[in-house]
Amino acid sequence: MGVGDANAAGFIHGGTIMKLVDEAAGLAAIRHSRRRVVTAGVDRMTFLVPVNIGDLVTFRARVNAAWRTSMEVGVRVEAENPRTGEIRHTNSAYLTMVSLDAGGAPAEVPPLECVSDEDARREREAQLRRRNRLAEREAVRAERQAKGEPPA
Repeated sequence: MGVGDANAAGFIHGGTIMKLVDEAAGLAAIRHSRRRVVTAGVDRMTFLVPVNIGDLVTFRARVNAAWRTSMEVGVRVEAENPRTGEIRHTNSAYLTMVSLDAGGAPAEVPPLECVSDEDARREREAQLRRRNRLAEREAVRAERQAKGEPPA
């Protein structure tokens, strides 16, 4: 990461990391679906420690779960100090990506095959996050409806 990526505090701007996380998630989703994808949402973006100017940054993206037309992609970000070799886990994020057909409509994605215990754990946790997202959305709708407010 270079000086042009830095914020006023002298660390790499969070928005730069977010953009690269989105690109890594998109590539993982494209590899799984073999289609064009769009970002539908970011469930969580956790910044643990700053990324420094001069760090080598690695983005590891993996499809955690696949539903009918969407997928959850987890991205782990690590920064390495090239002089010392120290590697730090700096960020994690979960993004929902939607597969699109040639006309831009949502398209079905292949099921995800869990081949290891870790794959199964990731899929279980993605299902939990999805249930939580849907329950929260429904709770907000119910609250608005109860108050006579228009739906969002």
